[in-house]
Amino acid sequence: MKQKPRLSFWQIWNMSFGFLGIQFGFALQNANASLILLKLGADVHHLSWFWLVAPLTGMIVQPIIGYFSDKTWNRFGRRRPYFLVGAFLTSTALILMPNAPHFATMIAPMFIGGGLLMIMDASINISMEPFRALVADKLPEEQHTLGFSMQTLLIGIGAVVGSWLPYILGNWLGVSKVASAEGLIPPNVTYSFYFGAFVLLSAIIWTVVSTKEYPPEFYEEENETEVKTKFRIPKTMWQLLLVQFFSWFALFSMWVFTTPAIARHFFDTADPQSVEYQNAGNWVGILFGIYNGVSAVIALSLPKIAKRIGRRATHAMALTIGGLSFLSFAIIPNATLLIIPMIGIGIAWGSILAMPYAMLANSIPPKQMGIFMGLFNMSITIPQIVNGVFGGLILQYVFNDDPMKSLYMAGVFMILGAGATFFVQDKLDARRAEK
Repeated sequence: MKQKPRLSFWQIWNMSFGFLGIQFGFALQNANASLILLKLGADVHHLSWFWLVAPLTGMIVQPIIGYFSDKTWNRFGRRRPYFLVGAFLTSTALILMPNAPHFATMIAPMFIGGGLLMIMDASINISMEPFRALVADKLPEEQHTLGFSMQTLLIGIGAVVGSWLPYILGNWLGVSKVASAEGLIPPNVTYSFYFGAFVLLSAIIWTVVSTKEYPPEFYEEENETEVKTKFRIPKTMWQLLLVQFFSWFALFSMWVFTTPAIARHFFDTADPQSVEYQNAGNWVGILFGIYNGVSAVIALSLPKIAKRIGRRATHAMALTIGGLSFLSFAIIPNATLLIIPMIGIGIAWGSILAMPYAMLANSIPPKQMGIFMGLFNMSITIPQIVNGVFGGLILQYVFNDDPMKSLYMAGVFMILGAGATFFVQDKLDARRAEK
Protein backbone atom coordinates (compact mmCIF):
# COMPACT_ATOMS: atom_id res chain seq x y z
CA MET A 1 0.00 0.00 0.00
CA LYS A 2 1.24 3.47 -0.84
CA GLN A 3 2.08 5.97 1.88
CA LYS A 4 -0.95 8.11 2.67
CA PRO A 5 -0.28 11.85 2.37
CA ARG A 6 -0.95 14.15 5.32
CA LEU A 7 -4.13 16.15 4.79
CA SER A 8 -4.74 19.79 5.66
CA PHE A 9 -7.14 20.99 8.36
CA TRP A 10 -9.80 21.92 5.80
CA GLN A 11 -9.49 18.64 3.92
CA ILE A 12 -10.13 16.78 7.18
CA TRP A 13 -12.95 19.23 7.97
CA ASN A 14 -14.66 18.58 4.60
CA MET A 15 -14.40 14.79 4.82
CA SER A 16 -15.95 14.89 8.31
CA PHE A 17 -18.54 17.64 7.71
CA GLY A 18 -21.36 15.19 7.08
CA PHE A 19 -21.10 14.16 10.73
CA LEU A 20 -22.42 17.61 11.68
CA GLY A 21 -25.67 16.79 9.89
CA ILE A 22 -25.85 13.25 11.23
CA GLN A 23 -25.44 14.45 14.80
CA PHE A 24 -27.93 17.29 14.26
CA GLY A 25 -30.58 14.67 13.57
CA PHE A 26 -29.27 12.31 16.26
CA ALA A 27 -29.40 15.10 18.86
CA LEU A 28 -33.00 15.92 17.98
CA GLN A 29 -33.81 12.25 18.49
CA ASN A 30 -31.89 11.94 21.77
CA ALA A 31 -33.37 15.07 23.32
CA ASN A 32 -36.96 14.59 22.15
CA ALA A 33 -37.67 10.89 21.49
CA SER A 34 -38.54 10.08 25.11
CA LEU A 35 -40.87 13.08 25.30
CA ILE A 36 -42.49 12.20 21.96
CA LEU A 37 -43.00 8.56 22.98
CA LEU A 38 -44.47 9.57 26.35
CA LYS A 39 -46.89 11.93 24.60
CA LEU A 40 -47.84 9.08 22.28
CA GLY A 41 -48.81 6.94 25.27
CA ALA A 42 -45.66 5.04 26.28
CA ASP A 43 -45.10 4.22 29.96
CA VAL A 44 -41.94 5.54 31.62
CA HIS A 45 -40.99 1.98 32.69
CA HIS A 46 -41.10 0.88 29.05
CA LEU A 47 -39.14 3.78 27.61
CA SER A 48 -35.88 1.83 27.59
CA TRP A 49 -37.58 -0.90 25.52
CA PHE A 50 -38.40 1.61 22.78
CA TRP A 51 -34.84 2.88 22.90
CA LEU A 52 -33.65 -0.66 22.22
CA VAL A 53 -34.37 -0.15 18.54
CA ALA A 54 -31.30 2.10 18.22
CA PRO A 55 -28.66 -0.40 19.38
CA LEU A 56 -30.45 -3.36 17.80
CA THR A 57 -30.53 -1.76 14.38
CA GLY A 58 -26.95 -0.55 14.83
CA MET A 59 -25.74 -4.03 15.74
CA ILE A 60 -27.33 -5.48 12.60
CA VAL A 61 -26.82 -2.67 10.10
CA GLN A 62 -23.30 -1.41 10.83
CA PRO A 63 -21.33 -4.66 10.29
CA ILE A 64 -23.30 -5.28 7.08
CA ILE A 65 -22.69 -1.76 5.79
CA GLY A 66 -19.04 -1.99 6.86
CA TYR A 67 -18.53 -5.25 4.97
CA PHE A 68 -20.18 -4.06 1.77
CA SER A 69 -18.55 -0.63 1.85
CA ASP A 70 -15.15 -2.38 2.01
CA LYS A 71 -16.11 -4.22 -1.20
CA THR A 72 -17.79 -1.31 -2.99
CA TRP A 73 -15.74 0.38 -5.70
CA ASN A 74 -17.59 2.39 -8.34
CA ARG A 75 -17.47 5.82 -9.94
CA PHE A 76 -19.11 7.33 -6.85
CA GLY A 77 -16.42 5.96 -4.53
CA ARG A 78 -16.15 3.42 -1.75
CA ARG A 79 -17.97 4.99 1.22
CA ARG A 80 -19.78 7.91 -0.43
CA PRO A 81 -22.70 5.90 -1.94
CA TYR A 82 -23.66 4.82 1.58
CA PHE A 83 -23.49 8.41 2.82
CA LEU A 84 -26.11 9.43 0.26
CA VAL A 85 -28.50 6.51 0.79
CA GLY A 86 -28.40 7.00 4.57
CA ALA A 87 -28.88 10.75 4.21
CA PHE A 88 -32.06 10.48 2.15
CA LEU A 89 -33.57 7.79 4.39
CA THR A 90 -32.74 9.63 7.62
CA SER A 91 -34.13 12.93 6.32
CA THR A 92 -37.39 11.21 5.46
CA ALA A 93 -37.62 9.62 8.92
CA LEU A 94 -36.94 12.98 10.61
CA ILE A 95 -39.86 14.53 8.72
CA LEU A 96 -42.21 11.66 9.59
CA MET A 97 -41.26 11.19 13.27
CA PRO A 98 -43.14 14.17 14.82
CA ASN A 99 -46.13 13.36 12.60
CA ALA A 100 -46.55 9.86 14.03
CA PRO A 101 -50.00 10.63 15.56
CA HIS A 102 -51.37 11.51 12.12
CA PHE A 103 -50.56 8.02 10.81
CA ALA A 104 -52.23 6.25 13.72
CA THR A 105 -55.62 5.41 12.23
CA MET A 106 -55.08 1.65 12.61
CA ILE A 107 -52.01 1.27 14.85
CA ALA A 108 -51.36 2.78 18.29
CA PRO A 109 -49.40 6.05 17.91
CA MET A 110 -46.56 4.95 20.21
CA PHE A 111 -45.88 1.94 17.97
CA ILE A 112 -45.84 4.20 14.92
CA GLY A 113 -43.33 6.37 16.80
CA GLY A 114 -41.27 3.33 17.75
CA GLY A 115 -41.25 2.11 14.15
CA LEU A 116 -40.10 5.48 12.85
CA LEU A 117 -37.43 5.53 15.55
CA MET A 118 -36.17 2.20 14.21
CA ILE A 119 -36.13 3.46 10.61
CA MET A 120 -34.31 6.63 11.67
CA ASP A 121 -31.66 4.70 13.59
CA ALA A 122 -31.09 2.22 10.77
CA SER A 123 -30.73 5.09 8.31
CA ILE A 124 -28.32 7.01 10.54
CA ASN A 125 -26.19 3.87 10.86
CA ILE A 126 -25.99 3.50 7.07
CA SER A 127 -24.25 6.89 6.90
CA MET A 128 -22.40 6.87 10.22
CA GLU A 129 -20.35 3.66 9.91
CA PRO A 130 -18.64 4.60 6.61
CA PHE A 131 -17.72 8.01 8.05
CA ARG A 132 -15.65 6.28 10.75
CA ALA A 133 -13.98 4.10 8.15
CA LEU A 134 -13.30 7.07 5.86
CA VAL A 135 -11.01 8.71 8.44
CA ALA A 136 -8.86 5.60 8.65
CA ASP A 137 -9.02 5.18 4.85
CA LYS A 138 -7.73 8.66 4.10
CA LEU A 139 -5.41 9.64 6.94
CA PRO A 140 -1.93 8.41 7.88
CA GLU A 141 -1.56 6.85 11.32
CA GLU A 142 -0.18 9.99 12.97
CA GLN A 143 -3.33 11.93 11.95
CA HIS A 144 -5.90 9.40 13.21
CA THR A 145 -6.38 11.17 16.55
CA LEU A 146 -6.84 14.49 14.75
CA GLY A 147 -9.29 12.93 12.29
CA PHE A 148 -11.54 11.40 14.92
CA SER A 149 -11.26 14.54 17.06
CA MET A 150 -12.42 16.58 14.06
CA GLN A 151 -15.45 14.33 13.83
CA THR A 152 -16.07 14.97 17.52
CA LEU A 153 -15.84 18.73 16.94
CA LEU A 154 -18.42 18.62 14.15
CA ILE A 155 -20.60 16.18 16.10
CA GLY A 156 -20.59 18.69 18.96
CA ILE A 157 -21.52 21.64 16.75
CA GLY A 158 -24.38 19.74 15.12
CA ALA A 159 -25.62 18.38 18.41
CA VAL A 160 -25.63 21.78 20.14
CA VAL A 161 -27.85 23.36 17.51
CA GLY A 162 -29.99 20.23 17.18
CA SER A 163 -30.53 19.96 20.94
CA TRP A 164 -31.26 23.66 21.40
CA LEU A 165 -33.45 24.23 18.37
CA PRO A 166 -36.83 23.38 19.97
CA TYR A 167 -35.99 25.71 22.88
CA ILE A 168 -34.88 28.49 20.51
CA LEU A 169 -38.02 28.20 18.39
CA GLY A 170 -40.31 28.08 21.41
CA ASN A 171 -38.68 30.67 23.68
CA TRP A 172 -36.97 33.10 21.31
CA LEU A 173 -38.84 32.93 18.01
CA GLY A 174 -42.37 32.61 19.33
CA VAL A 175 -43.24 29.20 17.88
CA SER A 176 -45.89 27.53 20.02
CA LYS A 177 -44.69 25.03 22.64
CA VAL A 178 -48.20 23.65 23.18
CA ALA A 179 -49.71 20.95 20.97
CA SER A 180 -53.01 21.75 19.27
CA ALA A 181 -54.56 18.63 20.81
CA GLU A 182 -53.64 15.97 23.37
CA GLY A 183 -51.31 13.35 21.95
CA LEU A 184 -49.92 15.62 19.23
CA ILE A 185 -46.38 16.99 19.13
CA PRO A 186 -45.83 20.73 19.81
CA PRO A 187 -45.01 22.86 16.74
CA ASN A 188 -41.59 23.93 18.07
CA VAL A 189 -40.48 20.28 18.15
CA THR A 190 -42.09 19.43 14.80
CA TYR A 191 -40.42 22.30 12.93
CA SER A 192 -37.08 21.43 14.53
CA PHE A 193 -37.27 17.95 13.00
CA TYR A 194 -38.05 19.44 9.58
CA PHE A 195 -35.04 21.75 9.77
CA GLY A 196 -32.90 18.85 11.00
CA ALA A 197 -33.77 16.87 7.88
CA PHE A 198 -32.57 19.74 5.69
CA VAL A 199 -29.30 20.21 7.63
CA LEU A 200 -28.49 16.48 7.62
CA LEU A 201 -29.01 16.11 3.88
CA SER A 202 -27.05 19.28 3.05
CA ALA A 203 -24.06 18.42 5.27
CA ILE A 204 -23.64 14.92 3.86
CA ILE A 205 -23.92 16.16 0.28
CA TRP A 206 -21.14 18.65 1.10
CA THR A 207 -18.81 15.80 2.13
CA VAL A 208 -19.72 13.73 -0.92
CA VAL A 209 -19.00 16.62 -3.30
CA SER A 210 -15.83 17.93 -1.60
CA THR A 211 -14.04 14.66 -0.74
CA LYS A 212 -12.42 12.21 -3.13
CA GLU A 213 -11.53 8.65 -2.14
CA TYR A 214 -8.40 6.70 -3.02
CA PRO A 215 -8.83 4.20 -5.91
CA PRO A 216 -8.67 0.41 -5.31
CA GLU A 217 -5.12 0.27 -6.67
CA PHE A 218 -3.96 2.34 -3.70
CA TYR A 219 -4.55 -0.65 -1.41
CA GLU A 220 -3.36 -3.49 -3.65
CA GLU A 221 -0.12 -4.28 -1.79
CA GLU A 222 -1.97 -4.26 1.53
CA ASN A 223 -4.55 -6.61 0.05
CA GLU A 224 -1.88 -9.20 -0.76
CA THR A 225 -0.77 -9.19 2.89
CA GLU A 226 -4.33 -9.54 4.11
CA VAL A 227 -4.95 -12.62 1.97
CA LYS A 228 -2.18 -14.33 3.90
CA THR A 229 -3.22 -13.11 7.36
CA LYS A 230 -6.96 -13.61 6.69
CA PHE A 231 -9.52 -12.37 9.21
CA ARG A 232 -8.39 -11.84 12.79
CA ILE A 233 -9.92 -9.53 15.41
CA PRO A 234 -7.16 -7.30 16.82
CA LYS A 235 -6.25 -7.69 20.49
CA THR A 236 -6.84 -3.98 21.05
CA MET A 237 -10.47 -4.38 20.00
CA TRP A 238 -11.05 -7.11 22.57
CA GLN A 239 -9.47 -4.95 25.29
CA LEU A 240 -11.62 -1.96 24.40
CA LEU A 241 -14.86 -3.92 24.78
CA LEU A 242 -15.06 -3.52 28.57
CA VAL A 243 -14.29 0.19 28.39
CA GLN A 244 -17.00 0.63 25.79
CA PHE A 245 -19.51 -1.45 27.75
CA PHE A 246 -19.31 0.73 30.86
CA SER A 247 -19.26 3.96 28.84
CA TRP A 248 -22.24 3.26 26.62
CA PHE A 249 -24.31 1.67 29.39
CA ALA A 250 -23.97 5.00 31.18
CA LEU A 251 -24.82 7.07 28.11
CA PHE A 252 -27.95 5.03 27.39
CA SER A 253 -29.20 5.72 30.92
CA MET A 254 -28.65 9.43 30.36
CA TRP A 255 -30.52 9.55 27.05
CA VAL A 256 -33.50 7.56 28.31
CA PHE A 257 -33.99 8.83 31.86
CA THR A 258 -32.75 12.44 31.97
CA THR A 259 -36.08 13.96 30.90
CA PRO A 260 -38.25 12.10 33.46
CA ALA A 261 -35.57 12.62 36.15
CA ILE A 262 -35.34 16.38 35.58
CA ALA A 263 -39.13 16.71 35.31
CA ARG A 264 -39.65 14.92 38.62
CA HIS A 265 -36.86 16.46 40.69
CA PHE A 266 -36.71 20.01 39.36
CA PHE A 267 -40.10 20.70 37.73
CA ASP A 268 -42.26 18.74 40.21
CA THR A 269 -44.23 16.80 37.62
CA ALA A 270 -44.54 13.26 36.30
CA ASP A 271 -47.32 14.05 33.79
CA PRO A 272 -45.96 13.98 30.21
CA GLN A 273 -48.97 15.98 28.97
CA SER A 274 -48.34 18.93 31.32
CA VAL A 275 -46.73 22.23 30.32
CA GLU A 276 -44.17 21.75 33.13
CA TYR A 277 -43.09 18.44 31.62
CA GLN A 278 -42.68 20.10 28.23
CA ASN A 279 -40.58 22.82 29.89
CA ALA A 280 -38.45 20.11 31.49
CA GLY A 281 -38.01 18.48 28.08
CA ASN A 282 -36.98 21.79 26.53
CA TRP A 283 -34.44 22.35 29.33
CA VAL A 284 -33.03 18.86 28.83
CA GLY A 285 -32.50 19.84 25.20
CA ILE A 286 -30.46 22.83 26.40
CA LEU A 287 -28.44 20.64 28.78
CA PHE A 288 -27.77 18.09 26.04
CA GLY A 289 -26.66 20.93 23.80
CA ILE A 290 -24.23 22.06 26.49
CA TYR A 291 -22.54 18.68 26.87
CA ASN A 292 -22.29 18.38 23.10
CA GLY A 293 -20.88 21.90 22.86
CA VAL A 294 -18.25 21.09 25.46
CA SER A 295 -17.33 17.95 23.51
CA ALA A 296 -16.75 20.12 20.43
CA VAL A 297 -14.41 22.41 22.37
CA ILE A 298 -12.55 19.57 24.09
CA ALA A 299 -12.09 17.86 20.71
CA LEU A 300 -9.64 20.60 19.76
CA SER A 301 -7.53 19.78 22.82
CA LEU A 302 -7.64 15.98 22.73
CA PRO A 303 -4.77 15.46 20.25
CA LYS A 304 -2.47 17.73 22.28
CA ILE A 305 -3.42 16.12 25.61
CA ALA A 306 -3.02 12.62 24.15
CA LYS A 307 0.39 13.52 22.75
CA ARG A 308 1.50 14.64 26.21
CA ILE A 309 0.08 11.92 28.52
CA GLY A 310 -1.01 9.19 26.07
CA ARG A 311 -4.41 8.23 24.71
CA ARG A 312 -5.24 5.76 27.49
CA ALA A 313 -4.62 8.26 30.28
CA THR A 314 -6.52 10.95 28.38
CA HIS A 315 -9.56 8.71 27.97
CA ALA A 316 -9.47 7.48 31.58
CA MET A 317 -9.29 11.04 32.89
CA ALA A 318 -12.24 12.13 30.74
CA LEU A 319 -14.41 9.17 31.82
CA THR A 320 -13.64 9.84 35.49
CA ILE A 321 -14.71 13.46 35.13
CA GLY A 322 -17.92 12.33 33.44
CA GLY A 323 -18.70 9.76 36.12
CA LEU A 324 -18.21 12.23 38.96
CA SER A 325 -20.43 14.70 37.09
CA PHE A 326 -23.30 12.20 37.00
CA LEU A 327 -22.91 11.55 40.73
CA SER A 328 -22.95 15.29 41.45
CA PHE A 329 -26.61 15.44 40.38
CA ALA A 330 -27.31 14.39 43.97
CA ILE A 331 -26.16 17.76 45.35
CA ILE A 332 -27.38 20.12 42.60
CA PRO A 333 -30.06 22.40 44.15
CA ASN A 334 -31.81 23.67 40.99
CA ALA A 335 -32.20 22.98 37.28
CA THR A 336 -30.00 25.88 36.18
CA LEU A 337 -26.95 24.55 38.02
CA LEU A 338 -27.23 21.26 36.12
CA ILE A 339 -25.13 23.09 33.53
CA ILE A 340 -22.07 22.40 35.73
CA PRO A 341 -22.17 18.56 35.62
CA MET A 342 -23.12 18.71 31.94
CA ILE A 343 -19.74 20.33 31.27
CA GLY A 344 -18.02 17.30 32.82
CA ILE A 345 -20.24 14.89 30.89
CA GLY A 346 -19.31 16.78 27.73
CA ILE A 347 -15.62 16.16 28.40
CA ALA A 348 -16.31 12.42 28.69
CA TRP A 349 -18.50 12.43 25.59
CA GLY A 350 -15.83 14.16 23.53
CA SER A 351 -13.29 11.50 24.45
CA ILE A 352 -15.74 8.61 23.92
CA LEU A 353 -16.32 9.76 20.35
CA ALA A 354 -12.63 9.96 19.49
CA MET A 355 -10.16 8.06 21.67
CA PRO A 356 -11.41 4.45 21.34
CA TYR A 357 -11.53 4.79 17.54
CA ALA A 358 -8.08 6.35 17.41
CA MET A 359 -6.64 3.51 19.53
CA LEU A 360 -8.40 0.90 17.39
CA ALA A 361 -7.65 2.31 13.92
CA ASN A 362 -3.90 1.69 14.23
CA SER A 363 -4.47 -2.05 14.67
CA ILE A 364 -6.88 -2.63 11.75
CA PRO A 365 -5.84 -3.65 8.19
CA PRO A 366 -6.89 -0.79 5.84
CA LYS A 367 -8.71 -3.09 3.40
CA GLN A 368 -10.90 -4.37 6.24
CA MET A 369 -11.49 -1.02 7.93
CA GLY A 370 -15.24 -0.94 7.24
CA ILE A 371 -16.07 -4.41 8.56
CA PHE A 372 -13.94 -3.97 11.70
CA MET A 373 -15.44 -0.56 12.46
CA GLY A 374 -18.86 -2.12 11.97
CA LEU A 375 -18.03 -5.00 14.31
CA PHE A 376 -16.61 -2.57 16.85
CA ASN A 377 -20.01 -0.91 16.87
CA MET A 378 -21.23 -3.95 18.82
CA SER A 379 -19.24 -2.61 21.77
CA ILE A 380 -21.64 0.34 21.59
CA THR A 381 -24.87 -1.50 20.88
CA ILE A 382 -24.60 -4.47 23.27
CA PRO A 383 -24.35 -2.36 26.47
CA GLN A 384 -27.31 -0.30 25.29
CA ILE A 385 -29.31 -3.47 24.66
CA VAL A 386 -28.44 -4.78 28.14
CA ASN A 387 -29.50 -1.45 29.65
CA GLY A 388 -32.63 -1.38 27.51
CA VAL A 389 -33.70 -4.82 28.71
CA PHE A 390 -32.89 -4.34 32.38
CA GLY A 391 -32.90 -0.54 32.85
CA GLY A 392 -36.66 -0.26 33.27
CA LEU A 393 -36.74 -3.23 35.65
CA ILE A 394 -33.91 -1.76 37.73
CA LEU A 395 -35.78 1.56 37.84
CA GLN A 396 -38.99 -0.10 39.00
CA TYR A 397 -37.73 -2.71 41.45
CA VAL A 398 -34.36 -1.39 42.66
CA PHE A 399 -34.61 2.39 42.36
CA ASN A 400 -38.22 2.72 43.52
CA ASP A 401 -39.32 4.44 40.29
CA ASP A 402 -36.82 7.27 40.80
CA PRO A 403 -35.16 7.91 37.40
CA MET A 404 -32.53 10.14 39.03
CA LYS A 405 -30.97 7.03 40.56
CA SER A 406 -30.48 5.64 37.05
CA LEU A 407 -28.26 8.66 36.41
CA TYR A 408 -26.26 7.93 39.58
CA MET A 409 -25.77 4.39 38.25
CA ALA A 410 -24.50 5.91 35.01
CA GLY A 411 -21.83 7.74 37.00
CA VAL A 412 -20.61 4.55 38.66
CA PHE A 413 -20.41 2.73 35.33
CA MET A 414 -18.46 5.54 33.69
CA ILE A 415 -15.85 5.48 36.46
CA LEU A 416 -15.54 1.70 36.03
CA GLY A 417 -14.90 2.35 32.33
CA ALA A 418 -12.07 4.71 33.27
CA GLY A 419 -10.40 1.94 35.25
CA ALA A 420 -10.78 -0.56 32.41
CA THR A 421 -9.00 1.83 30.02
CA PHE A 422 -5.62 1.07 31.61
CA PHE A 423 -5.87 -2.56 30.48
CA VAL A 424 -5.94 -1.51 26.80
CA GLN A 425 -2.70 -1.86 24.83
CA ASP A 426 -2.33 1.13 22.52
CA LYS A 427 0.42 0.70 19.90
CA LEU A 428 1.04 4.42 19.53
CA ASP A 429 1.31 4.94 23.30
CA ALA A 430 3.75 2.01 23.47
CA ARG A 431 5.97 3.43 20.73
CA ARG A 432 6.05 6.82 22.39
CA ALA A 433 6.99 5.22 25.71
CA GLU A 434 9.95 3.48 24.06
CA LYS A 435 11.38 6.76 22.74
